Amino acid sequence: MAVAASTVFILTLILVIWQPRRLGIGWAALGGAALDLALGVIKPANILTVTGIVWDATLTFVALIVISLVLDDAGFFRWAAFHMGRLARGDGRRAMVYIMILGTLVSAFFANDGTALILTPIVYEMVLVLELDQRGVLAFIMACGFIADTTSLPLVISNLVNIVSADFFHLDFISYAGVMLVPDLAALAATLAAVFWYYRRHIPATYSPEKLPEPASAIRAPWLFKASWYVLGAVLAGYLVGALLHLPVSLITWSGAIALLAGTRRDKTVNPWRVLKSAPWQVVIFSIGMYLVVFGLRDAGLTAGLTALLAGLAGHGLLLGVVGTGALIAVLSSCMNNMPAVMVGALSIAPVHTTILLHHGLIFANVVGADLGPKLTPIGSLATLLWLHVLSVRGLKITWTDYLKVGLTLTPFILLVTLLALAGWLAVAGRFVLG
Repeated sequence: MAVAASTVFILTLILVIWQPRRLGIGWAALGGAALDLALGVIKPANILTVTGIVWDATLTFVALIVISLVLDDAGFFRWAAFHMGRLARGDGRRAMVYIMILGTLVSAFFANDGTALILTPIVYEMVLVLELDQRGVLAFIMACGFIADTTSLPLVISNLVNIVSADFFHLDFISYAGVMLVPDLAALAATLAAVFWYYRRHIPATYSPEKLPEPASAIRAPWLFKASWYVLGAVLAGYLVGALLHLPVSLITWSGAIALLAGTRRDKTVNPWRVLKSAPWQVVIFSIGMYLVVFGLRDAGLTAGLTALLAGLAGHGLLLGVVGTGALIAVLSSCMNNMPAVMVGALSIAPVHTTILLHHGLIFANVVGADLGPKLTPIGSLATLLWLHVLSVRGLKITWTDYLKVGLTLTPFILLVTLLALAGWLAVAGRFVLG
C-alpha cells in the first residue's frame, strides 16, 4: 500500500507541475485521488472528510481572486501603483520600497496571487514607461515576485496555504493575525534588506516620474472604484465579527465579491461574467483531489516518520521546533509544491503530543515554511509558475537558472529571520495572543 500511495503521489505532482496538453491542475489532482480510490489507498469516507476541511479555504480563495479581478478591471491596482511611482519623486530606491510595501498590502488583503499575477504586470508596464535598463526592470519585477510570497503571512486570507491551515487547526481570524503580524513585518524587513543587497548595483538612483500617467487616468470605473473602498472596509470588519461569531471566512469574502459584482452594473465597464469565468475554479477541485492524495500517504503510514521527526524537534524547545519545522516544510515546498507540502505538514503535526504553545509553534512554522519555501525554486508554487508565464508572454524571459540564483541566495536568509521572529514572538506573547 505504501508503494502505491507514493507512486500515485509522485505521478500526481508531475502532472500538476507539468500540465501536459494544458491539463488543469484540478483534473490532475482529481485523477490522482480517483486512482488512489481504485487501488484502495483511500476510502470513500475520506472524500467527505477532505471536503469538510477544504471547502471554506478554497471558496474563500476563489472569492478573493474575483474581488481582485473586479478591482483590477476598475483600475484600482494601476491607480495605486502610479501613486507609488509618483510619491517616490524620482528616487529609484524609494520607489522600490514603496512598490514592495504596496505588494505587501496587496498580498495581505488580496492573497499572494493578487501581487504575483495582477500587480507584477502593472509594475512591469511602469518600469517600461520609465525606460529603465534591463537590469533595473528585472530588479523591480523580482522584488514583486518575492514580496508576493514572503509577506503573505499576516492574515488568514493572505495565502491559500494560510486558509487551509487555519481551517484544519480551527484557528480564528483574530488569533491567527495576532501571531502572524509580527513575523510578517520581520519578513518584509528581511525581504527589503535582501533585495536591496542583491540588486544594489541595478536599482536606478533616479528616474523621471513625470513620464508616469496621472493616477486618476488609471480609473476605468469611477463609481465602482469609490464603492470598492466601502466594500473592502465592510469585508475587513466582517472578518473580525465573523471570528467572534465563528462564521465561515468564505461567507464574508463572497459577500464582498457579490457586492462588487453587483456594482459592475452601475459603471458597465467591468464584465462580471468574464470575471467569474476567469476565477480559479480549478483550485476547488485541486484542493480536494490533492488532499485526498496526501491522505493516502497518511493512511499508508508514510507521514508517521515526519511526525516522529517533528516531535523530536519540539522536544528540544520552541526555538528549534519552530526553526526546524519551518525549514523542513520550506524544503518540501520547494521540491513538491507548497500545497501538498502544507497538507503533509498539517497531517504530520496533528498527532504530535506537546504543550499547547509548542504545538501552535509547529502549526505556524508549517505555514511560514509553505509560504516562503516556494521562493527557493520555480516549482515551489503554482503562482510562481504562472508568474513566470505571465512575464514570458509580455516579453520578459526569466530562465529557471536565473530564478534559482536569486531564490537560493535570498530565501534562506528571509526564511530564517521570519522563523526567528515567530519563535521570539510566541515566546514573549504566545499565551496572550492564543488566548
